[in-house]
Amino acid sequence: MENRAVLIIDDQKNIRLTLSQALVTLGMEVDTASSGEEGLSKVKEREFGLILLDLKMPGMDGMKVLEQLRLIRPDIRVIIITAYGTVESAVEAMKLGASDFIQKPFTPEEIRELVTRVMNREKIDADKARDYSTSIELAKRCIGEYHFDAAVEHVHRAISFDPGRPEAFNLLGALEEIRGNRLSAQNNYRAALSLDPSYTPAIANLERTTRGIGKRSGGIDLGKDEEGTPPAPGPSPSHEDT
Repeated sequence: MENRAVLIIDDQKNIRLTLSQALVTLGMEVDTASSGEEGLSKVKEREFGLILLDLKMPGMDGMKVLEQLRLIRPDIRVIIITAYGTVESAVEAMKLGASDFIQKPFTPEEIRELVTRVMNREKIDADKARDYSTSIELAKRCIGEYHFDAAVEHVHRAISFDPGRPEAFNLLGALEEIRGNRLSAQNNYRAALSLDPSYTPAIANLERTTRGIGKRSGGIDLGKDEEGTPPAPGPSPSHEDT
C-alpha cells in the first residue's frame, strides 16, 4: 500500500504549520522537524513516503540532508522548498534524487497539487505515456530514482508530442548539465529561447553557463510548468537550488 506519511523539514514554524494544514486535508499523516538533524533522526525511526525539505537552514542544510538520505533511504521522494528565484544547487540536488521544487511563498492549493502529482508519478505506466504532460512527469520520476539517462529519454518524448514548449527544452538543458554535457545544455537553453525569447528561466540558465559553469555565483532556473509549479528539477553545476 502506498506510504502517505510525509515529513516536513523546515526551520520556520509558520512554513511547517502551513504545509501540515495543507497536507492533512489530503488524508496524509504529517510529521515535522525544525532542523536537518532532527529530520534525519525521524527518518531513522519511521517510514516516510515523501519529504518536503527546506534547502536553506541553519546548521545542517538541505543539501547535507539529501546526501544522508541517499545513503540511508534513497527511495524516499523529496520535494525541495526554496525561497529564492533560482534553485542554487540544482544539479547537485537532482543528482541526489530531489523529485521536484517549490518556491516560497506558495499557497496551500499549490502545495497540495504538487504533492499529489509527485505521489501519483509512481502509478504512471510508462508504456501508456501518450502525451506531453505524462512524459514530463515520467522524466521527473526518473530523476527522483537517479535514472538521469531515462529522464532525458522521457523529455525527448515529451518534445516529440509538443515541440513548441520552452519548458521541456529548459528541463532537458538542466539534465544535460547533470550529465556533464555543458554545450548540449546551452543548445537546449537556446532552443527554449528560440520558442520564447522572453522565457526567463532559459535566459538565466544560458547566461549562467556561458559565464562559467565552474562558478557558484548563480543557480539553475527550472521555471514553472504549465500547471504553475516548478518543474522537476533543474540545476546548475552548481542545480538549480530544481
